[in-house]
Amino acid sequence: MKIFLIGFMGCGKTTMGKKLAKTLEYPVIDLDHEIEKVTGMPVSAYFAKEGEPAFRALESKLLKEFNYPDHCVVATGGGTPCFYDNMEWMTANGTSVYIQMPALALAKRLENGKEKRPLLRDLDEAGIVDFITQKLLERDPFYTKAKVIVNGLNLSPELLKQAIFQL
Repeated sequence: MKIFLIGFMGCGKTTMGKKLAKTLEYPVIDLDHEIEKVTGMPVSAYFAKEGEPAFRALESKLLKEFNYPDHCVVATGGGTPCFYDNMEWMTANGTSVYIQMPALALAKRLENGKEKRPLLRDLDEAGIVDFITQKLLERDPFYTKAKVIVNGLNLSPELLKQAIFQL
């Protein structure tokens, strides 16, 4: 089973992906890390240098052409489901799981590491909350197409596993 974790930046896709993969004894694939391997630079640097359209095109290509093992957990980027037909592709090729969180909780998680996030770098705390609120409104129609939707607050690998396998 291929499990694609989706959700806004800061919701825990990478962290929870690693923990879930360990619990299931599956390998974990972080799409952003795979992009960094291909480009030879951090995602933030590639995004800044080449722009969002080039980044999203590369992200979609890598998502669809990666040589996934039969069983794995894939941590996607926050915007991955919202471009091209990525959401439909993930749902057709595995189990898509939306880790849902409210804007304020996401903002609290993202405040300290905002320098690494090109879309947040120049925003203050209120600006981050406003940005996240707006982006969630835009992205929710994509995110909510996931086969499984879980509350990201107090989420454990065991709760995540239960939600996925109750399908």
